[in-house]
Amino acid sequence: MDRWMRFARRNLPLVAVTVVIAAAVVLVLADRWRRGAFVFGGAVILAGVLRWALAPEQVGVLAVRSKGFDVAALLLVGGAIVALAVSIDPLGTG
Repeated sequence: MDRWMRFARRNLPLVAVTVVIAAAVVLVLADRWRRGAFVFGGAVILAGVLRWALAPEQVGVLAVRSKGFDVAALLLVGGAIVALAVSIDPLGTG
């Protein structure tokens, strides 16, 4: 049991981001693609915030390049996805 707890604690940031991405996929599959895109952008922003807030040994595979580059890239891309999802005209859809 202790081994599983260490594994879960070490991979918690990646698991959190993956759960949010899975929620976005469920929304897209339920034909709520605008909301799914918004949630996906939120997942990317979450990854950026976790990369900024946690030490490199805690973020696992979310650390790809330097901390500054990873944070800037994730926040910019996530912000762009959220901005696009918000700006798209719903055309009568919910």
